[in-house]
Amino acid sequence: MKATISDVARLAGVSTATVSHTINSTRYVSGETKEKVYQAIRQLGYTPDASARSFRTGKKKTVGFIVPDISNKFFGTIIESAENYLSAQGYHLIIANTKESMDREETNLRLLTAGLVDGLLVASTMDDFARLDGLIPAGFPVVLVDRTFESQKYSSVSVSNFQPIYRSVCRLAAQGKRRIGVIGGLRRLSTTQERIAACRTAMADCGLPQDEDLILYGDSMEDSAPPCLERLLERGCDAILVCQGLMASVTIAYLRGKGIRPREDLELVSFVDYDTRAYEFYYDQVDRIVQPVEELGRVAGEQILLRVEKPDAPVVERVLTSEYRPCGGEEDA
Repeated sequence: MKATISDVARLAGVSTATVSHTINSTRYVSGETKEKVYQAIRQLGYTPDASARSFRTGKKKTVGFIVPDISNKFFGTIIESAENYLSAQGYHLIIANTKESMDREETNLRLLTAGLVDGLLVASTMDDFARLDGLIPAGFPVVLVDRTFESQKYSSVSVSNFQPIYRSVCRLAAQGKRRIGVIGGLRRLSTTQERIAACRTAMADCGLPQDEDLILYGDSMEDSAPPCLERLLERGCDAILVCQGLMASVTIAYLRGKGIRPREDLELVSFVDYDTRAYEFYYDQVDRIVQPVEELGRVAGEQILLRVEKPDAPVVERVLTSEYRPCGGEEDA
């Protein structure tokens, strides 16, 4: 039997009105109470009945965006760019933050696809396409952002970082670096897998030793960088490649705290995700890989509106390219 809003309220220990306010964001509900409601929704597999809503009459002129970490400047910039585009087209944007939790993503998918929005942008943290696909109603407009799966059922907008990473590793090899440490993000994400594959391919092509102990994984959070850096330094790395932009400033601060000077004592390559004046201070110390983040958000906005307005449009895979910027703007050796 399908779970009802009363079932959710009973399990969460709140009123049905509180459940409704939590789902629809129509009144303030404390974070603790929200979490109880969401936990009950997950446990029961509850999906709001769209037929009982006024949302069914025409378009809502609203798009949802599920992101893994709203505090990450990378996603914040994408959101702002997508929202600017959508707003100019008369659409609103609803943000759902999963905190890199697959369970929270599942809850948000159930709620947003039940009549709250016309279409959905998803920067998924799911490790299984079948799980993601099973939560999306047939024909519902979806565009994957900064994520790809082998199955190309949904349109996607992503950034290819293979060539910039390949070039950076080859440049390090040409400088005589032999022990290149790598810090990746969440192992299950397609972005992480592509970046690590680029590192491995470049190392093999340049004749560098393949030492798996020099490839470590954190997540997209800043505090995951120092433990990885400590281990790589202990293992005698003469260069480090940081594959997550949020870790860039933390990495530089950590090295400086250890008395290690980038470029003089250690070669450093890092994603910075967005071109910001803050990195001008390290212009001659760090090789940077800069992603076209604002363009990524704008194109995501374009693609989801295309899906909303033309549901039968062909599935499109848009791939943008990041830019490799060696120290001080030097060209490759």
